[in-house]
Amino acid sequence: MSHSPVDIAAYLETIPEDRKKAFEKLRQTIIDHIPEGFEETISYGMIGYVVPLDKYPKGYHVDPKLPLPFVNLANQKNYIALYHLGLYANEALLNWFREEYPKYSSRKLDMGKSCIRFRQVDKIPYELIGQLMEKITMEEWVKSYETGQKK
Repeated sequence: MSHSPVDIAAYLETIPEDRKKAFEKLRQTIIDHIPEGFEETISYGMIGYVVPLDKYPKGYHVDPKLPLPFVNLANQKNYIALYHLGLYANEALLNWFREEYPKYSSRKLDMGKSCIRFRQVDKIPYELIGQLMEKITMEEWVKSYETGQKK
C-alpha cells in the first residue's frame, strides 16, 4: 500500500473486491476467537491486534510508545497475510500449526517466520485460524515476549 490508512474502516476500503469477503471473514474469525484484552487497531499500516499500553506500559521494544503487537492482518499485492508473532516466538505452537494445517486445507502451507500467506482466498482454513487465535492469552503473550527479550 502506498499510504497507511488512519483507521480500520479506511483500511477495509482498500481491499480489492475479489478479496473483500474472505478478508472480512478472516478478520471476523480473529475477532471471534482472540482472547480477551487484545485491542484491534491500525498497527504498522495493517489491521493489528495488540496489547494496549494501559495493559503493558513498556510497549514494544522497537518503539516503547507503540503497543506490543501480537497479530496483524494485511492485504498484500498477491495475497492476504496473517502475521502471528506467537508462531515466531513459540516453537511448540508453530509445530502444532504446521501439523494441523493439512487437516484444514488442501493447499500447501505458504509461510515465513510469522507470516501465513493466503494466495487462494477460497482455501483459507478459518476454523484452524480460530483455533490458533485461542492458543495464547494476552498474559501468556506478554510473558513469552519478555522471555524472548531476555535472550
